[in-house]
Amino acid sequence: MINFRATISKANRKLPLKLAATLLAGSSLIASVLGLFRDRLLNGMYLDTYKMGLDAYTVAFQIPDFMFFILVSGALSVTFIPVFNQRLAAGNKKSAWELSTSLLNLLALVTLAASVLIIIFAEPLVKFVVGPGLPESGQALAVSMMRVIAINPFLFAIATVFSSMQQAVGRFAFFALAPVLYNIGIICGALFFTHGINLFGWQVFEGGIMGVALGVVLGSVLQLLVSSIGLYGMGFDYRFKIFWKNRGLHQVLRLLPPRSLDQGIDYVNGIVETNLASRMASGSVRAYQQATTLSFVPINLIGVAISTAAFPKMTERLGQGRPDLFKKELQAVLRVIVWLALPVMVVAFFCRGYLVGFIAPGGDQYIADILGILVLTILFRSIYFISARSFYAQQDTKTPLYISLFTISLNITLAIWFSMGLNMGVYGLAWAAVIVSGLEVVILFAVMSRRIKGLFDSPFINGVVRMASAAGFTTLVTYGMVVAFPLLADEQSFFSSFPKFALIVGVSLLTYIIVCRLLKVEEVLPVLSRTKAIIVKILFKQPKINS
Repeated sequence: MINFRATISKANRKLPLKLAATLLAGSSLIASVLGLFRDRLLNGMYLDTYKMGLDAYTVAFQIPDFMFFILVSGALSVTFIPVFNQRLAAGNKKSAWELSTSLLNLLALVTLAASVLIIIFAEPLVKFVVGPGLPESGQALAVSMMRVIAINPFLFAIATVFSSMQQAVGRFAFFALAPVLYNIGIICGALFFTHGINLFGWQVFEGGIMGVALGVVLGSVLQLLVSSIGLYGMGFDYRFKIFWKNRGLHQVLRLLPPRSLDQGIDYVNGIVETNLASRMASGSVRAYQQATTLSFVPINLIGVAISTAAFPKMTERLGQGRPDLFKKELQAVLRVIVWLALPVMVVAFFCRGYLVGFIAPGGDQYIADILGILVLTILFRSIYFISARSFYAQQDTKTPLYISLFTISLNITLAIWFSMGLNMGVYGLAWAAVIVSGLEVVILFAVMSRRIKGLFDSPFINGVVRMASAAGFTTLVTYGMVVAFPLLADEQSFFSSFPKFALIVGVSLLTYIIVCRLLKVEEVLPVLSRTKAIIVKILFKQPKINS
């Protein structure tokens, strides 16, 4: 008989750093692919026939997501994990479990109250905050959807505490599965619930786009279940109690508000953008959200992934009292991010029609035009994550917060001015995002360069200039490839357009790598070395001899 607890414990064992990073990168990629498939499915069902429905669906998420981000989200991992690890390192498991169970119960109560408030006030929240421009029927649909999705902050909070406990001890297997299952739940909602739910001849649910909202809840439940399974073998001692005298809890609650505020103000900007987009043509909310989603795929894979992996090492350098090595690490990470982001930005701009076609069957010019502007944020937003973390490594959370307050305020001001004052519509939102994303990075590094002398020295500047030169040449090649292999009107399906897309991307990236090699860009050398090793292994692989 299989020992379930032992099997789970073995599957979720502590992983080495490189393996954990690979696992998380792989799960992030799978989740992104599933997310794109989810969007393609929904767009195929409703983009042409029910734009208002998709707008309402997008609007319904804003307040529940905001409550989760401001109360839990990234703030928890930054505040809880270090304190939890301190207790475990000191051999005080009792205090660690008291901290975990207290925080779990407290956040569950707080988010449950938030969920109830969202249900009660969904109507005014939609009408006056996130969707004032939607028609009356769209607002009614958004209200109904929001009341269904309102349970998410509660479910997400519990799942996040469970996942944070596992992250703290280096267990990532079930944590990595969580976002994958969340997207699978939404896909199930779109595929099955939209056709109605019938149990033993009793029509429980009539179907329609509300089925997607039910799928969201299903995804949240699946995410919670897989996170809870990962606790097996950890010895978690749960109690239905809040240990108010636990010093670790006091420490977490003291650290939580500044990080929560930082998380919250970022999301306020999204709420304002949704509010403004709802006042424009039908489908504008969904179009802007879809373009934003596409632009964030490379940002997450490049900026977020690399910064997350590099952060512990940067912190370690400062802990060793070696600011010189910290500067070296920061420069190296910056160069890698710039080197990767530049060609991706070029390809995304010229291939935006292909990219939109992957998530919107038949393509959508409106989304493609917005994406053409937002791709300019790929470089800046990818850099942002390592720039912010360079302050966090120095235990400075206030400077990024102050800069965020300024840039978010500016973004909201520009978004209103461009979209409403200058009548640029949704394009105004996109241009505001581009300007502010660039300015935020400039300000962050202007401050950091005053702390770290020689951060942008001649070797660094020369390297970036060579990368930009290679990207410039790649731009010409990519443009030529798109002209030679245009996306035709009858090539809107995935299987008809993907071969051309793959050819354009392949030639463009190969060009970039070759030019980088000719210009002696250091970052290209590991890629060439690894490629050479793979080719040699394939060509000269020794056949097995049966004895």
